[in-house]
Amino acid sequence: MIVPKSNTELVKLLKKGDMASFDAVYNKYCHKLHGFVFRYLKQEEDAEEIVQEVFIKIWEARGKIDVYASFESFLFTIAYNSTISLLRKRVSETKSREYLKCLQQIDTADTIIDEIQYKELNQKVQSLVQQLTPRQKEIFQLSREEGLTHKEIAQKLNISENTVKNHLVTTLKYLKSHIDSSLAVNILFLYLFL
Repeated sequence: MIVPKSNTELVKLLKKGDMASFDAVYNKYCHKLHGFVFRYLKQEEDAEEIVQEVFIKIWEARGKIDVYASFESFLFTIAYNSTISLLRKRVSETKSREYLKCLQQIDTADTIIDEIQYKELNQKVQSLVQQLTPRQKEIFQLSREEGLTHKEIAQKLNISENTVKNHLVTTLKYLKSHIDSSLAVNILFLYLFL
């Protein structure tokens, strides 16, 4: 079978379970995805594993693919989410500041991240942060930008850890409620779990 060149045709055939189209999609995007993931993980083996995971997910969810939406954006969103999940797991297991720095470098991926509208959403979040009360803004910035723990913030501001936690919960709820697309919620992960 001759595999069509158009993305829409490829995706339509992929959706029907056509293996040649799946191979064509894999060959077209595997190197781009690898480069994208490697920027954050900095480890060849992990990047390869994420790329394989992305294509397994694409194949398993092929029936749900929207052929009229941007397939590339869909693909990179899955890669982004898988990468973030792995980084989150590492943070949870090792409590390493090094992986937190990887998360904070998300804004360096300019061209591909544009596909998932990161810059626009980041501006929206920054704009929303400016609307917080002075105390909420201060606590949010100490936590998310300076990387202080709840305990460190509480000591620095001479307030209880519970107060710090309550301010952060309120702030994050506010941010989530003002960014409503599912993609925005995925990208907001940067602010929620640092």
